[in-house]
Amino acid sequence: MVWINDYENAKAKYFGTLCVKTTSLVSMSFHKEFLGNVMKSFDDYNRLNYILSSSTSQMDEISLRDFLLEDVVILTDSNLKIVFASNNLSRMNGYLEKEVLGKSPKIFQGLKTNAVTSREIREKINQELPFEKKVINYKKNGKTYDCLIKGYPIKSKKGKLTHFIAFEKAL
Repeated sequence: MVWINDYENAKAKYFGTLCVKTTSLVSMSFHKEFLGNVMKSFDDYNRLNYILSSSTSQMDEISLRDFLLEDVVILTDSNLKIVFASNNLSRMNGYLEKEVLGKSPKIFQGLKTNAVTSREIREKINQELPFEKKVINYKKNGKTYDCLIKGYPIKSKKGKLTHFIAFEKAL
């Protein structure tokens, strides 16, 4: 019985002096949000792979996973109608994917968008060539933001243009 008392005394002394540090709710919220974003990125990656499964292996050169975590990915069909927008689109400009599907990427442009830059992008798209340009885009609330766009044509195995993919990052 003596050893039980010793154990109880030792336990009381230990827990009496133990300084337990708890994780703040803010920290837990951050980790939950980060995990949610990572999971959405994997969902985006799987959806993109499915959409592009009939295309050539050009996408092997472009690390989709890396882009999906930080950048917004917009995929258009060959007629430049949006068929996919990554989940992090709303963080960049306030739009949800369902609000932009079927629309032209011009939805993000406005009065301050440089017409010369827009024309240069259009020329590259018409020539089915990649491009990289900085543009002024518009958020859903009307505010402007600088955006770096890297665009790439996606072709079928027969060489026909099927999609255009753009990786966008707010600067």
